[in-house]
Amino acid sequence: MIARKILVTAALPYANGPIHIGHLVEYIQTDIWVRFQKLRGQRCIFICADDTHGTAIMIRARAEGRSEEALIADMQAAHELDFAKFDIQFDNYGSTNSPENYKLCGEFWSALRQAGLVAQRDVSQLYDPVAGTFLADRFVKGTCPICKSLDQYGDNCDKCGSTYSPADLIDPISTLSGAKPEVRSSPHLFVELEKLHDFLEQWTQSGQHLQAEVANYLKGHFLGEPLRDWDISRPAPYFGFEIPDAPGHFWYVWFDAPIGYIASTAQWCQRQGEKLEDWWKNPDTEVHHFIGKDITYFHTLFWPGMLKTAGFNLPTMVHIHGFLTVGGAKMSKSKGTFIKAETYARHLDPAFLRYYFASKLGPKLDDLDLNLTEFIDKINADLVGKVVNLASRTARFARATGLAAEYPEDGGLFAQGAAAGEAIAEAYVSCDYAKAMRLIIELADRANPYVENAQPRSLAKDPARSADVQTVCTVALNLFRQIAIYLAPVLPRLAQQCGQLLNDPILHWQQSQAPLLGTAVNEFQHMLQRVKKEDVEAMIEESKDQTAAGNTTAGSTTGTTGGTTASTAALEAAGDGQWQDSGDALVAEPLTETCTIDDFTKIDLRVARIITAEHVPEARKLLKLTVSLGGDVRRTVFAGIKAAYEPEKLVGRLVVIVANLAPRQMKFGLSEGMVTAAGPGGEEVFLLSVDSGAKPGQRVH
Repeated sequence: MIARKILVTAALPYANGPIHIGHLVEYIQTDIWVRFQKLRGQRCIFICADDTHGTAIMIRARAEGRSEEALIADMQAAHELDFAKFDIQFDNYGSTNSPENYKLCGEFWSALRQAGLVAQRDVSQLYDPVAGTFLADRFVKGTCPICKSLDQYGDNCDKCGSTYSPADLIDPISTLSGAKPEVRSSPHLFVELEKLHDFLEQWTQSGQHLQAEVANYLKGHFLGEPLRDWDISRPAPYFGFEIPDAPGHFWYVWFDAPIGYIASTAQWCQRQGEKLEDWWKNPDTEVHHFIGKDITYFHTLFWPGMLKTAGFNLPTMVHIHGFLTVGGAKMSKSKGTFIKAETYARHLDPAFLRYYFASKLGPKLDDLDLNLTEFIDKINADLVGKVVNLASRTARFARATGLAAEYPEDGGLFAQGAAAGEAIAEAYVSCDYAKAMRLIIELADRANPYVENAQPRSLAKDPARSADVQTVCTVALNLFRQIAIYLAPVLPRLAQQCGQLLNDPILHWQQSQAPLLGTAVNEFQHMLQRVKKEDVEAMIEESKDQTAAGNTTAGSTTGTTGGTTASTAALEAAGDGQWQDSGDALVAEPLTETCTIDDFTKIDLRVARIITAEHVPEARKLLKLTVSLGGDVRRTVFAGIKAAYEPEKLVGRLVVIVANLAPRQMKFGLSEGMVTAAGPGGEEVFLLSVDSGAKPGQRVH
């Protein structure tokens, strides 16, 4: 099979501030996709750069008394350090303020000129008389001229999605000085995007390059009318590239920033001895952009128009994701939930955030929420309690025996895991990481009962049972290795640790399809520690402290939080205090009349493990479950969950059953209990489960 040639980019982080966890959603998402492609044997490179130009950089450099070049160099070093902490691995990380980018900007500009797409006209622009500069879009705030939402930036409204010029804002103010801007006129250069309307409509609506909701958004908001000309220049003073045929004018940052993708690729090509044309002017090369939904307009209209005109590859796919919220709300500096990457990494393992984001990211534009209470529970249950548990409970005993020369009988566990590989791969390809994580954790859910039942610690106490110990360890460690391979794009360090433990580096996806046999096992090293609530609280506290220090420097005052500690209050707010849940479910099923504690205690709820699950051919809604209450106690339960669950994926799962429900003779057999679930029925049924550590037979109080 010939490897695909794939070039992947993430949006360029702006050099005016540090990386925070909201930024990391995109870079982690992209890094996972790239690592997956490489693990599958594709030739894939990950390209990025710092976005360095614009008024913001110029103003900050002035305020700090240093050159713009010194500022952006320091910020790039800080960004690269943050990315490295989170295992985000670029093949090249460049800068838009590079000679390669200047050269390419000239090439694009010449193409636009030759195509007759550039026009000049005077523009009335907002000018800050206190700061002494024309104001970039992001340095103006006011009321949206379309929907009248307050406190909107000068380029687009985050409430209604409309785009406009800063001069269109109602009651604008300068964010630099707070002054009311003056309107001044100066000549600007424009790209007449409407001349590319037919091409852009065909490209965006082809169904091949954009998510369906993005294509529909563009059609409904922009392509149904003539496209606005794109203001592509800014007058001095401005930090950026001066336009060769327009002295005193500079290319607007949104012109040279996306060209930075190509310039960064050029740097990689120079280092690798490759040709830029093979990556950006080659129909066999795929180009994939990963961006946030706030910059959809630029990447799906302006950028394809520029690429088409200049003769470069068009994007194969633009993958667009939603925003990050914390506890159902925007990240808040006052609550300590606006968390810098470096602050997070001082308190918590970056692998935790990679996994949590992966467990939440789907293929659509839905916003992703970081619920800090759920974060703690999910990491401890999934990664520590289920995945690493397979290795920690067996690797120590396997040092003496090594792995068996032949793979033992395991009840089909490894074969089931191997068969799941393609579905997991398809989920990665489509950016449905949440589905991939569910499928992988289902493998861990099936594997752990094997170890629990085998009791390797007890076996190891009897020297005569060393062969049994080897059997158990061979199965458990191979199941762990299979899961580690599937998780490798998300948790590269765990994959590396697995390879070191078993003397076989994880390099290829296909390693998941065959067990590892006859190899020595090294000493087990701790892989992932449990998340502690106090570490999360310390991270929040530090984030809040940084904000307070920054506000004090700026001359403002800060308050204190009474009652609970600030960190605990923030954790509670981020966890469950700000959800905006719909009341539809409660309307559909109103609360029943109250009962006494005596009434409640009559119901005996127990933890049970599903041992077998199978279809009932004659039944439209039922699955037949055999559940274990521990020891030799088994129950047969017919559950109306057929539309929501596939039987094979239920095996090994812990559920909650009504254990003292009177048996009911049904057409299909005797049902000896009831599995508890939520939801209205049909496909919307959600089994109740318990955290890892609960044991079959335990009562639910």
